[in-house]
Amino acid sequence: MRNRILMYLFIFSLLFSIFIYVNDKRILDDKQEKIAALENRLEQLKEQNRDLEASGNTAERDFQLEGNESALTYFDKLGIDTKDLSQRIEDEMISQNKSVEDNPLVPYDGINGPIRINKVHVLNHKWAIAEFTDGKYWGEVIFSYTVTPEGGYEFTSEKSFLYPKD
Repeated sequence: MRNRILMYLFIFSLLFSIFIYVNDKRILDDKQEKIAALENRLEQLKEQNRDLEASGNTAERDFQLEGNESALTYFDKLGIDTKDLSQRIEDEMISQNKSVEDNPLVPYDGINGPIRINKVHVLNHKWAIAEFTDGKYWGEVIFSYTVTPEGGYEFTSEKSFLYPKD
């Protein structure tokens, strides 16, 4: 009697072990399939991200002086050195910032303090855009500019706006 109980217990344990093995294998295979599917999806998203970055960089390159052959040719015909021209224009605009006075290029008076230009982006051979703030209020202004033969700069504020305060 004891031998039969042990034999039944052994057979039950063997069947239970086989059931556990088959069930765990199925679960493991499902997890492997999910991992493979997620890895494929990750690769697709990485590729889409690369494509979006490439298209975004194209738009950024289109609206800057360094990548604009027509604008560079315009300056070359005038005999103006285009090396670091964008940086020189930015420096000239930002150098107009004063410690206690508004920047004279910005068509607004500071409410919370003096208006200062923070960032400048030279778009082409005629236009630049700048961000300005007084510490509390901020806005943007589009400038037309000319480079004089002597190497000076003349800026004209074309359009500007202040963002509404929250």
